[in-house]
Amino acid sequence: MANDTAETSPHAHARDRRVVRLTIPARAEYITLCRLALTGLARLRPISEELVADLKLALTEATSNSVRHAYPQDGGCVEISYELSGDRLVIEVNDEGEGFDPSEDGTLGDLENLTEGGLGIAIIRSIADEFSLTRGPQGRGSRLRFAKVLTA
Repeated sequence: MANDTAETSPHAHARDRRVVRLTIPARAEYITLCRLALTGLARLRPISEELVADLKLALTEATSNSVRHAYPQDGGCVEISYELSGDRLVIEVNDEGEGFDPSEDGTLGDLENLTEGGLGIAIIRSIADEFSLTRGPQGRGSRLRFAKVLTA
């Protein structure tokens, strides 16, 4: 399900803000749809191909984490929102899976001892200007959010 809306924001006029929401089954073959949505949204602003490639990598890592770790059994969904406002893109990836406590997970702060899952987080952090990883709504699942200032 995708939803494109123009909403008001303190950062931009309503006509300058675009929000696209995509809900996919938590299966690896659907990650491509997330990348395609990002590619389409990137066409609305002058963004270098290199930056689009970096953002696709960060998005792939974020959605892959949810697909791989959120639901040990088949099932579940991953929700992705893209907010393009002026020269800023915010991407948020949410799931309602098992989740984890970011404060107890050494991979977030210990870049010297990265595990397989922690490497994806490190990649996202290196690409993004802002990064947060928290529990989802009502303490369930995970919410990974990153933002990037867009340059041509």
